[in-house]
Amino acid sequence: MKESKLQWWILATVIIGTFLGRLDQTIVNLALPQMIDYFGITVSAAGWIATAYILANAVFVPIWGKLGDTIGRKKVYIIGFVVFIIGSVLAGFAWNLSSMIFFRVVQAIASSADYPTAMAIIAVTFRDSRARAQALGIWSSSFAAASVFGPLIGGPLIDSFGWRSVFLVNLPVGLIGLAMALAFIEESVSEKRTVKFDWWGASTLGGALAALVLVLDKGLDWGWLSLNSILVYLCVIAFSVAFYFVEKSHPEPIVDFKFFKIPIFNYTLLNNFIIFMGLLGSIFLIPIFAQTFLGMDATQSGYLFMPMAFMMVFAAPLGVKLIGRVEARYIIFASTAVSAIGMYLFTILDPRSSAWAIIIPLSIMAFGMGFGMSQRTSIIANVVPENEIGVASSILALARNIAGAFGIAIFGTILQNATKAKMVAISLYSTVNSHTPAVLKQAIALISLKAQISAYSSVFITSAVLVGIGAFLSFWIRIDKEETGHTKNAEVFVE
Repeated sequence: MKESKLQWWILATVIIGTFLGRLDQTIVNLALPQMIDYFGITVSAAGWIATAYILANAVFVPIWGKLGDTIGRKKVYIIGFVVFIIGSVLAGFAWNLSSMIFFRVVQAIASSADYPTAMAIIAVTFRDSRARAQALGIWSSSFAAASVFGPLIGGPLIDSFGWRSVFLVNLPVGLIGLAMALAFIEESVSEKRTVKFDWWGASTLGGALAALVLVLDKGLDWGWLSLNSILVYLCVIAFSVAFYFVEKSHPEPIVDFKFFKIPIFNYTLLNNFIIFMGLLGSIFLIPIFAQTFLGMDATQSGYLFMPMAFMMVFAAPLGVKLIGRVEARYIIFASTAVSAIGMYLFTILDPRSSAWAIIIPLSIMAFGMGFGMSQRTSIIANVVPENEIGVASSILALARNIAGAFGIAIFGTILQNATKAKMVAISLYSTVNSHTPAVLKQAIALISLKAQISAYSSVFITSAVLVGIGAFLSFWIRIDKEETGHTKNAEVFVE
């Protein structure tokens, strides 16, 4: 097979893996109501099915990234794929909540191998910078595509075959992806082979991330200043400090701090963090708004996101075409600004809004995200040495995951506090002319409705401002075409 044709087969192969992992997350959320009934558990307890997955995924991304650079990206990718298939089948036969959580952790650990190894495989497969950027952009679009097919596949599967089918469907698709990986992907490793793996660094980082994601996920329920939260904060600090000193002294750290001496790496990472915190932190409220105030069911609210995903897939290739023609920071600024505008349009939502009032802002926001997606990803791939792309991409993935968790926690708190504050403010300036029980009940309901709608508006304004700040930060993203990680030596790290 010609090398150029093989490259695209390799891209198709890693897209299947990425798509399958993200599709699993989307479908499982749709199946939670049936799991709650089958296992006889509460909604709060069911939340651990998602929380356990997020925790394990966040912890193992950097570990897989380092292992991929060390023992071979193909090897790690295939190990992750095999374990993911096994975990999916086991989850399909789970008999209670404990077994489900355990098998979801197995799935998450395996799924976390995909992002850093897939990105590194693409980077070493596509040597031409323009082709690499195009491939990375197409691959990144598979994240959006998974959210399109999630409700399309998940709803009929669950309705026709029950919740177990959302896990078992990973077996036939996974076997196809595994066969393609064995046939097409070529092995690649870092030129600098690891002699002693940084297990202490992996352990302390895992402890810090697990504690951080746990408190971000449960802090709103516990109370941010509750004893449980404070104890977890202390764990985050203790593990983080230990991780810092372990990495400083280890000859081959799992997260090399020299990356953070590259200005463009830091600015791109910061831009990603702010954008994903703002977008993911507020977008998770859209289905809640649609179901609570617009009378939609879960499937209908899921369909609202389909145009968003299609728009992201459509926009990504357009951004790729501008690579080399327009400086990356200007494209990133424009794309982020468009996303901020889309987010701001949500502030006009009210109970009389149609589906279009959600679809249009989501589509505008997604177009902005997709337009700059390949730029952000290719910058990270180009400013670090080829032998450390796996580690660098795992840091990017980690930043996105943590940003999303931060955003959901922050905006959930903003919504809750804003609702309470606006209830008080609206009550102070409201007059009820009749004091019969029926009228008072109706007045309280109207005040509560007005307060909640107004609180959602506050969240979306905050999100738009935050993403707008991220847009202006992109002006600090400067890259010298003559100095990329594939052409310069390690001296770039100590500039």
